[in-house]
Amino acid sequence: MMNTQSMSDSRVTPQVMAPAAVSWSQSFYWSVRRELWENRSIYLAPLTVAGLFLIGFTINLIRLRQKFQSTLAAAEQHPHDLLTTRYELAAALIMGTALIVGIFYSLDALYGERRDRSILFWKSLPISDLTAVLSKVAVPLVILPLVSFVITITTQFFMLLISTVVLAGSGVNMGNLWTEASFFKVSLIILYHLLTVHGLWYAPLYGWFFMVSAWASRAPFIWAFLPPFVISMVEKITFGTPHFASFLLSRLAGPPAPVSMAPGVHMDIMAELIPVNFFSQPGLWTGLLVAAIFVAIAIRLRRYRGPI
Repeated sequence: MMNTQSMSDSRVTPQVMAPAAVSWSQSFYWSVRRELWENRSIYLAPLTVAGLFLIGFTINLIRLRQKFQSTLAAAEQHPHDLLTTRYELAAALIMGTALIVGIFYSLDALYGERRDRSILFWKSLPISDLTAVLSKVAVPLVILPLVSFVITITTQFFMLLISTVVLAGSGVNMGNLWTEASFFKVSLIILYHLLTVHGLWYAPLYGWFFMVSAWASRAPFIWAFLPPFVISMVEKITFGTPHFASFLLSRLAGPPAPVSMAPGVHMDIMAELIPVNFFSQPGLWTGLLVAAIFVAIAIRLRRYRGPI
């Protein structure tokens, strides 16, 4: 009788299930989501710049309507040439804003959580230092280029719409304007440029910023830019050469042009950044190796550095 009762109790007694283990991909995904929640400037800053540019573009286009009518013949033949500078300027402003946001984000990513002591809370969660740091590194290398790409393409599309509305009835062939804009081709060029140059080519710069952010006790911005400046000045004073400064400037300027091209030959951005030329650059792989070393140091520093 007792055995029967115990068996029935065991059948109705609820079993306590162990919590399901969270995979690394899930932890990484939610860590990236957390960075986007806590750092809204990642998308708000480029959006603000794009909105202000569209306002200025609209006002300028209205004022230039009369000039378009006076240069109607040229506008009919080359409508894209008339507005291409403004499209390039919009892309440059948005991408430049994303670059500045990436620099400030990288310098504050690991320093800020030690300053406000939130690192104590995040370390209490089952998220490794590797996952936490890589989720932060993904923001300037992947998230920001994609965000700036979407905002840039959307801005340029609205510029085409605004141009169509404002120039309607002025005699400009709007069909040629949309055709010569090569919207799809320009989108591919911008996406390729952002992922290669702003993502991969600038990786060692961001790696340096993350390492400084994990190490500095205060003023990470100064510690990030003071050593390169001092090294450049010491080299200039001691040896009279600007090699280190030239190296930094060349890194910021992007990958060099292919050596197979004759000097003075004009190349568009796709000629400079086609995959064969870009991924065969020794400076790319050296920079990625340096970036990996900086990030590894940042991970180790986060593991042992406490709140400020």
